[in-house]
Amino acid sequence: MRCVIARFPFELTKGGVLESMKGIKPESVTGESVIIGRRHYPVKQVGQVITRQDRRDFSTAEVRRAMTQLGFTCRALPKAAPLGIPGPLQHGSAMLGTP
Repeated sequence: MRCVIARFPFELTKGGVLESMKGIKPESVTGESVIIGRRHYPVKQVGQVITRQDRRDFSTAEVRRAMTQLGFTCRALPKAAPLGIPGPLQHGSAMLGTP
């Protein structure tokens, strides 16, 4: 599949991406991620490996679009629960009091 990332055309295939990411240890995911095999990779890490460009040269949207078209699953980082609202466990503990 032909795609443009950072104004450069690339001919990508699903097998080629799998081969490129083979042996690459995933960094910790702090934003959007791509599932390749059974591993979750940050979108920027995948873009850097497959394009051999600096991460500042492309956006996550460009890489995410290309990976989605190739059939990979892309995910956004789930939003954390607000800190001020107690959950059921905290509510129950508050009702029982402190030891």
